[in-house]
Amino acid sequence: MPTPFVAALPIRRLTPRDLTACADLSEDRGWPREEHKWRLLLTAGKGYGIDDPGGGLVAACVITEYGPGERPDLGAIGMVLVAERHARQGVGRRLMRHIVSAVKTTPLTLYATPYGRPLYEELGFKTTGRSEMLSGSFTPGGLEPRVATRAATAEDLSSILRLDEEVFGTDRTPLIARLPAFSDQLRVAVDGGRIVGYAAAWPNMDTHVVGPLIAHDTETAKSLIVSLAAHTDRPLRTDIDIRHEELLAWAKERGLASVAMNSVMTYGLTELPGDWTRRFAPLTVAAG
Repeated sequence: MPTPFVAALPIRRLTPRDLTACADLSEDRGWPREEHKWRLLLTAGKGYGIDDPGGGLVAACVITEYGPGERPDLGAIGMVLVAERHARQGVGRRLMRHIVSAVKTTPLTLYATPYGRPLYEELGFKTTGRSEMLSGSFTPGGLEPRVATRAATAEDLSSILRLDEEVFGTDRTPLIARLPAFSDQLRVAVDGGRIVGYAAAWPNMDTHVVGPLIAHDTETAKSLIVSLAAHTDRPLRTDIDIRHEELLAWAKERGLASVAMNSVMTYGLTELPGDWTRRFAPLTVAAG
């Protein structure tokens, strides 16, 4: 249970002004600061936190909601962090219960580490999938896929949004519309003049994270990764649904190594909406 001191501290909404405190909290727990990602989440999503009277944050997390604003179809929870000095006092459990209560009937999803999964199971979340984090320097080789790709233009955004909603199963416009400014690269795959996939590469510390990765099939997904890798000198990082076995094997053959496995968990629904066969990697696990 939390100490009386921590238990009495109020939970409040975070804003972009809390960016530095959130990054400090990440660093406190041994995570990268990831200020670029925090900025996106605090503007596209809703942050919740507990202030430490001594300065900084006791805890924080973010929920990104998708679908109609008055009645979201899905909420993705991420960046659940508790300061080391307040760990193992039930603070994370209290924060999660607050969010579950605040969103009422909105179904929820999150990516859980092995460390965090028991807490989420206790709260009623069920494991419905798994993802594998890969990272490394991409090395082209062999017979590379030949699906045509190009840099996305402003005129492509409406088509990207339609494809994303079809594949993800709900409208993510507030998040996806930020990709041109958030990412260093945004590319589309084209077949017969029609956009059949898209992917972004966005800066995260010393890597470029590949995500979202939405594609008609595995060959299209490969083409998008190859095209992104060709335009960066940084190592790549991505989180691939383990059901995409062919893409995982191909990426590992080209220099990306397995870093971690996460459980995809849901609350209030038995499986995620949309078409998983075309959903290869999320923008970030923190946003579902």
